[in-house]
Amino acid sequence: MLDGKKVLFSGMQATGNITLGNYMGALKNWIDLNNDDSYQCFNCVVDLHSLTVRQDPAELRKRARTLLSLYIAAGLDPVKNCIYYQSHVSGHAELSWILNCFTYMGELNRMTQFKDKSAKHADNINAGLFTYPVLMAADILLFQTDVVPVGADQKQHLEITRDIAERFNGVYGDVFTIPEPYIGKVGAKIMSLQEPDKKMSKSDENVNATIYLMDDPDTVIRKFKRAVTDSDNEIRYTEEKPGIKNLIDIYSAVTNKTSGEVEREFDGKGYGEFKLAVGEAVNSVLVPIHLRMDELSKDKAYIDGIIKENSDKANYFATKTLRKVQKKIGLPERVR
Repeated sequence: MLDGKKVLFSGMQATGNITLGNYMGALKNWIDLNNDDSYQCFNCVVDLHSLTVRQDPAELRKRARTLLSLYIAAGLDPVKNCIYYQSHVSGHAELSWILNCFTYMGELNRMTQFKDKSAKHADNINAGLFTYPVLMAADILLFQTDVVPVGADQKQHLEITRDIAERFNGVYGDVFTIPEPYIGKVGAKIMSLQEPDKKMSKSDENVNATIYLMDDPDTVIRKFKRAVTDSDNEIRYTEEKPGIKNLIDIYSAVTNKTSGEVEREFDGKGYGEFKLAVGEAVNSVLVPIHLRMDELSKDKAYIDGIIKENSDKANYFATKTLRKVQKKIGLPERVR
């Protein structure tokens, strides 16, 4: 708890272009929770995590700033909450090393993300990729986080975070808050428009498979018109119709309607009409974000001020936890 509020931590990598799936599965939930006065939110641009894959330095800096601006454009309040770069708070890396010493190899070997990314980047299976979950644990535990919004495929990372925290607490007392997951009920997992059995991905080579948050309105409509469905032309929410199910999930997340309400709304209507309606509903959300991003891109001083103020704020709270951990494990105190 912080000032009587539950602490919420969330973060997103500064690589690739943010997708509609990232927005609906994560960012939209963050915004909803940011607007809840019972939470103190830390919204991180996790640029250190991005380094497990070789990055172009200039491009990484550009994407990190774009992502931070996008957080604000999408509706995160940088004054009420703390929006910052992970790399500007050294406590993330410092705590990660300490937690490495409380994490077992067997635990890390079981992490599915390591196996998946190792298969995709066989020429660069580095130690950072293996210990990635420990840095994620440090991200969360550094702020005594109560709640972490996670997608269904991220639950494993939160589970190992809880295991590490409980192990540390078992030795040194109640040092870390044990975080709980928050999983959005609608739109938690948005699938590819071309292969609806696969998650929508930043890195999909098929340009028609993914809606990017900065896609222009015409591109959004075109991609939805080309979305894979099936041949029976019936708008029904069922696992047997993954393409239509995915479109209903997207429409539900944008309009806050249940799948049943969507079925009734489009009862007797064809796929063409439904796809167009989904595209228009998505554009109603994306266009205001585009306009706000354009405003922010012209105000360098404002973004620089947010970066400085929120880095200072994040460092203040991170240092409180880090000093407590260092004292517990026996590291010498700093002479002031």
